[in-house]
Amino acid sequence: MGKLFGTDGIRGVANTYPMTADMALKIGKATAHLFKREGHKPRIIIGKDTRISGYMLENALISGICSMGVNAILVGPIPTPGIAFLTDSMRVDAGIMISASHNPFEDNGIKIFSSSGYKLPDEKELEIEDLILSKDLDALNSSSHTLGKSYRMEDARGRYTVFLKHSFPKKYTLEGTKVVLDCANGATYKVAPETFFELGAEVTTLFNEPNGMNINLNCGSQHPEVLAQEVVKRKANVGFAFDGDGDRVIAVDENGTVITGDQIMALCAKVMKKEGELTNNLVVATVMSNIGLGLALKDLGIELLATKVGDRYVLEKMQETGASIGGEESGHLIFLQHHTTGDGILSALQILAAMKSEQKPLSELARIMKVFPQKLINLTVKNKPDISTVPDIVKVITEVEEQLGDQGRVLVRYSGTQPMCRVMVEGPTQEDTDNFCQKIAKVVQEKLN
Repeated sequence: MGKLFGTDGIRGVANTYPMTADMALKIGKATAHLFKREGHKPRIIIGKDTRISGYMLENALISGICSMGVNAILVGPIPTPGIAFLTDSMRVDAGIMISASHNPFEDNGIKIFSSSGYKLPDEKELEIEDLILSKDLDALNSSSHTLGKSYRMEDARGRYTVFLKHSFPKKYTLEGTKVVLDCANGATYKVAPETFFELGAEVTTLFNEPNGMNINLNCGSQHPEVLAQEVVKRKANVGFAFDGDGDRVIAVDENGTVITGDQIMALCAKVMKKEGELTNNLVVATVMSNIGLGLALKDLGIELLATKVGDRYVLEKMQETGASIGGEESGHLIFLQHHTTGDGILSALQILAAMKSEQKPLSELARIMKVFPQKLINLTVKNKPDISTVPDIVKVITEVEEQLGDQGRVLVRYSGTQPMCRVMVEGPTQEDTDNFCQKIAKVVQEKLN
């Protein structure tokens, strides 16, 4: 058995290793053992998105946790950042979220949070992994007198909604603001419309009827086309598309134009700087961010720090440098003064706060950043050797980089959660960008399959 944890927890096809009931049982046992303390009855909170496989994995996790003498608290479907919030606010020992985020329904995953609401650091994940792979777990079972219990928590969603509303400045109201929400048939399907409605917005909700198999299906943050049409049709002020577990958001302006995570960071950073909330004059993003973000921030006198791809690396750099905003081009944004992790609904509220502060429509605010044409091709691959060790791929990348000069860039990297290689090119025109990307992708496809 290989390494279990990827860049965002453990993930795979449901009912296939490592996303089996047997593995979930072991993850529950190992997590419970890791967080046990003498003289204290530990509690672990469990949430999930709307995938049909969530029932299977949830019950297996409960069995594993209770077998170690630890109590399990079940909250049902709730966004991943909701579990992060509840783990911290309820002072439980750990939180577990069952979700594969923006992946199709066939996949599922498990993310673990520490008692402070942060995702587990690498060393803690390794401890859990070692426990599972050592096959010593059964010897650690609790006695029959000290087994854990499971409880269902009925007001989890309400608590999380109150938390979200507190992140929106009290000096503003959403009364008279028309908002369209795409809930991706996922974990935000109840809490998102409730939050915006309670803040006074006029809310239209799309894709809020999950059936266990329609999560992210032609909807959500990766497919905002229907949302864009609905915003224009309803003459709404703004639209927001969340992903399956609600930790990311893509915005659509009043004209139906999709606004990227990079544009959101740029416009929010500008407002935060003006209001004295941009700590250390920093924004943290990943190497996948558009060239335009760095140029826009430079014009604002704001420093941009780049990290490896993955929200955990963004968060680590934010904590290290004291930055208050960071995120990924995909719409996974972290507002560290409000939350310990990326939160799509909270991010949407910060965008609305920026619109209220500047008293301008989103289309105008987004013009702060020029988006350079970008092409991304995701290739399924059989092997994942270090790119620098494949001469033909290195050669084609070098050729394209020389032709682009300072008018673009190339990034070739593997997915941390799927058997996939991502080829991204930015360039001066869409035609050049597409051609260069196809050229590199052709070689990658040949050499890695």
